[in-house]
Amino acid sequence: MKKEVYIFDFDGTLVDSMPTYASVMLRILDENNVSYENDIVKIITPLGYLGTAKYYRKLGIDIPAEELVKTMKEYARDEYSKNVFAKNGVMSTLKELKKRGASLNVLTASPHPILDPCLENNSLTEFFDNIWSCDDFSTTKADPQIYISAAERLGCRPEDVIFVDDNPNAVITAKTAGMISYGIFDESSAEYKEQMKKEAHRYIEEFSQLLEK
Repeated sequence: MKKEVYIFDFDGTLVDSMPTYASVMLRILDENNVSYENDIVKIITPLGYLGTAKYYRKLGIDIPAEELVKTMKEYARDEYSKNVFAKNGVMSTLKELKKRGASLNVLTASPHPILDPCLENNSLTEFFDNIWSCDDFSTTKADPQIYISAAERLGCRPEDVIFVDDNPNAVITAKTAGMISYGIFDESSAEYKEQMKKEAHRYIEEFSQLLEK
C-alpha cells in the first residue's frame, strides 16, 4: 500500500483563525481609509503577508510593503499565539492519519512567527514532517510552482499529494499544479462551497472525513 502524503493549509483548515486573520488584514485597510470589495479576504488569503502588502499598495496604501508586513505581524502575533484554536476533529484525525503511516505537512501563507507558536499552543507541531510558510519558497499559494516545489521537497510527484485547503483559489491552483485537491468547509468561505465542490477532487464538511475512503 502506497504511503499517503498530505499537505494542509493552516488558516481555516487546521485552526479556526479566519475571523482573526480577516480582522487583522481589514484593520490595516480601514486604518488607511482604503475601500475594498466584498471578496477581499478570498483574494488575499493565498498571497501571504508580503503578497498582501504588495496588493494593498495597488489599492492605494502609500506605505512600503516591508512596513505593512511588519504591522500585519505585530497585529497577528499575540492573537494567534493565545486565542486561535484547532478546529473540531483536527487533533484526533491527525493522530489517526499518523498512526496509519501518512506523511503530514503544512503549507500556509502565514509567516513562521505567527504559525509556529499557534501550532505549538495547540499541541499540533509533533504531527508534521514539514511546516512550511510561503516565505520558505519565496512565492505565494497563487503560484502553481509552490505546489510543485513542495512535492519535490517531499520526494514525490504532485499527483501523489493530497492538498487540503478552505480557500477556493488555493484549491484550484493546487489542482492546476497536479495535486489531488480537497476543499474543506470553513465559515469564512461558505459562499464558495458550491464552487469548491465543482473544482476540487473532493469536498469535505468536517476534518474527520479525511479518515473516510
